Amino acid sequence: MSGRQVDRGRLADLVLAAVVGALGTGVAAFDDGTTPLDHALIALASAALAFHRAAPRAVLAVATVLGTAYVVHAHPGPLSALPVLGAVHTAARVGHRGLAAAGSAVFLAGYVSTGPGTQDVAERAGLLAGWFLCAVVTGLADRNWQAYLRQTEQRALEAERTREEAALRRAGEERLRIARELHDSLTHSISIVKLQAGVAVHLARKRGEEVPPALLAIQEASGEAMRELRSALQVLRADEPAGTPALLVERARTAGLPVDLTVTGDERPLPQALDRAAYRVVQEALTNAARHAGPAKVTVRIDYGRGTEGDPAKERSAKGELTIDVEDDGAADPARPPVPGTGLTGMHERVTALGGTLHAAPRAEGGFAVRARLPLGETTA
Repeated sequence: MSGRQVDRGRLADLVLAAVVGALGTGVAAFDDGTTPLDHALIALASAALAFHRAAPRAVLAVATVLGTAYVVHAHPGPLSALPVLGAVHTAARVGHRGLAAAGSAVFLAGYVSTGPGTQDVAERAGLLAGWFLCAVVTGLADRNWQAYLRQTEQRALEAERTREEAALRRAGEERLRIARELHDSLTHSISIVKLQAGVAVHLARKRGEEVPPALLAIQEASGEAMRELRSALQVLRADEPAGTPALLVERARTAGLPVDLTVTGDERPLPQALDRAAYRVVQEALTNAARHAGPAKVTVRIDYGRGTEGDPAKERSAKGELTIDVEDDGAADPARPPVPGTGLTGMHERVTALGGTLHAAPRAEGGFAVRARLPLGETTA
């Protein structure tokens, strides 16, 4: 919340207290039996409303005690309940329904005790009971409405984020598809042209003949085209993540998320596709933990499996499994598993495309766990 919004809220609270106090003292001024003590009780009960955001329960207690003391001492009309009504409404608005009902009951009991057995007091007490009921109901309705607005805003932000991620992923997949098509078709054709031109130039020079300028131009142009095409393919494939899971963990710690990283096994360079998938799994898991786990601790474990140290022949053909575990002790509940969104779906697609498996679900002891198993296949030492 910005400083300007805080100032506006504070000003609104002061205006509320001032308006309620002015109404209470204005009505009391027309009563000949009002004493300075009564005016003080009205002023203090109204002034307490200025702090209803910071301490709603304390404000309810103060307004109820002072308001009840005022009606017992001065026997005023129904408008004397305004400070207590405001406190009851704000208490119900923040979820203190029981306290709001108790405060209403205390004030009504004090009001009824001022003139027992009279029809006028009974009618006024019934009217006040309806007011207090409305104050509690409107407070709860406002609370539900604010929760709905916050949930709607969160869903809109999440939808915007997932749309951007989906668009970026589709764009990356399309670039990679174009790069594959160019490599498989155009690169092959240009290579053939360059090879044939080179052979023709070589044979002409071998026979002592003059090489046609057009043939030299074809050889040079095809070579230049190959270099340009390689540069274009590098640009199309330049959407790969820059960094390592350890760097992701450091970034998460900097952002305030407590993360522990454990790496076991024979850590070694991975194939590009596998390295990219591992990076994305850790990145998405940490992002979800930061967004949804609440105040939680996260543990990241990466196991490269056992290597074959000292035997280069075995190292070149070693096969194993890369295991990635990301767990948090947050608010996830096994009884309410989350609906898979774009992030979890994207992780699953990346892992399964490489022949691996992914398990992402709430833990039995609480929190959320992501476990990915990726076959290493043949690695190069």
